[in-house]
Amino acid sequence: MAIQSSSRSPLRSRPCARIIPVKSFREWVSPLPNDLAMLTIDGSRYSGSGTIVRQAVAFSALTGRPIHMVNARTKRDKPGLRPQHIRVVEALAELVNGRAEGLAQGSQEFTFRPGPLKTGRHYHWDIGSAGSTTMLGLGTLPVLAFAASPVTVELRGGLFQDFAPSVFHLQHVLLPMLQNMGLQADVEIGRPGYVPRGDGILRLTVTPLSRPFRAITREESGPVTRLWGIALSSHLEERLVSRRMADAAQDALAKAGHRAEIEICNETESLQPGAALALFADREGAVRLGADQAGALRRRAESIGKHVAKQLLDDLTSGATLDRFAADQIIPFAALAAGESRFLIPTVTEHVLTSAWLAEVFLGAHVGIDGRRLVIHGVGFWPNHSGLQG
Repeated sequence: MAIQSSSRSPLRSRPCARIIPVKSFREWVSPLPNDLAMLTIDGSRYSGSGTIVRQAVAFSALTGRPIHMVNARTKRDKPGLRPQHIRVVEALAELVNGRAEGLAQGSQEFTFRPGPLKTGRHYHWDIGSAGSTTMLGLGTLPVLAFAASPVTVELRGGLFQDFAPSVFHLQHVLLPMLQNMGLQADVEIGRPGYVPRGDGILRLTVTPLSRPFRAITREESGPVTRLWGIALSSHLEERLVSRRMADAAQDALAKAGHRAEIEICNETESLQPGAALALFADREGAVRLGADQAGALRRRAESIGKHVAKQLLDDLTSGATLDRFAADQIIPFAALAAGESRFLIPTVTEHVLTSAWLAEVFLGAHVGIDGRRLVIHGVGFWPNHSGLQG
C-alpha cells in the first residue's frame, strides 16, 4: 500500500481569555550560569507528556544545550519513557552525534548531550512496538529540516493509535503548512500499523531548508470550500468497517449542513486488522482543519464516524484557523521561523502551553496567547552545523 503525501496541494483543553507571556515559564527550568550549562527540564509541567521529551531533546540537538530531564511523562497512565520516546532520543542523538544516559523503559530521568549536527542521507528507525511513528517523525523533523543534504527515513511501528496524530493528519495538515513555511517534506505509507502489534512502515523524505523557516499568518477563517476524508481499514472489508465509518461521519456532517467526500480504503498488507478515519475541512485563505480517530477493541465503526465528525465540526464552529492538534504542533517550527506567525486556535490546551514554554526556554521565542489568538515571535534560527546556533 502506498498512500502519498499531498504536501504539494493547497493546503487538547481549557479556554484562556488572558495574555500569557512565555517569559513567565522560566520558573520551570533551572537557572543558566552560561549558554552551555545543562538545563534541568521538569517533565511534569503542563501536559506532563511525551511532547516535553520530544521537543526538549529536539531543541537541545539544535541549540547545543545539554539537558537533564526529570519527571518524564509523570501524568500518563504508564509514567516514564516508553519505547517510542526512547527511540526518538536515540534518533536525535544519531543526527547530532549526541550521547544519552538513563534511557530505559519506565525511566523518568535521563540526560542528553548533543554534539555537532551532521546528518547522513538515509536512516532506518524501528520503534519495536506499536508506538507512534508519526510522533517519532515529528520529533526529528525540526533537526532534519536543517540537514546539509536531503534525507530519507524509514520508520517502523504504529501509524494509527490514540493520543498521537495519525499519519493522515501529518500528510494533509502539518506538512502542507510547513511547505508554506519553506520546508519540503513528504510522507508515504509503506504499510499500515495498528495497536497492539505495530509493524507499520512510514517513509519520510526531507529536502532541507536553504534559509530559515518563513513566518505565516492564518487569522481569517473563510467559508468551507471542501470537506473530505479517508476511511481506512485493514482485513475488515467483510465487516464493511470503512464504509460504516464513512457513512456515520457523512450522516453527522449532513445534519450540520455539510456534504463530505470520503474515500473508502480496504487494504490487506497490514500484519493485523485495524482501522482509522480522518476528516478534513478546507476553508478560504489556505486554511485546513483535520480530525481523526483510530479503531480500538470494542469501538464500533459508527462511533468512530460520529466522534471524528463532531471533533471537526467543533473546531470549524470555533472559527479556528488551526485544528486542536496542529495548534501545538506548529509552535516549534514557528518559533524557529524568521518573523511573527499568527493563528486562531479552537482552545488553549496543556499541549499548547507546553510547546510555548519550551520554545521560550530554548530559543527565547515569545509566544503570546490572547483568548484564542496565538502569536509566535520567531527567532530566525539558523545553525552553524557545529551543534550551536549560528
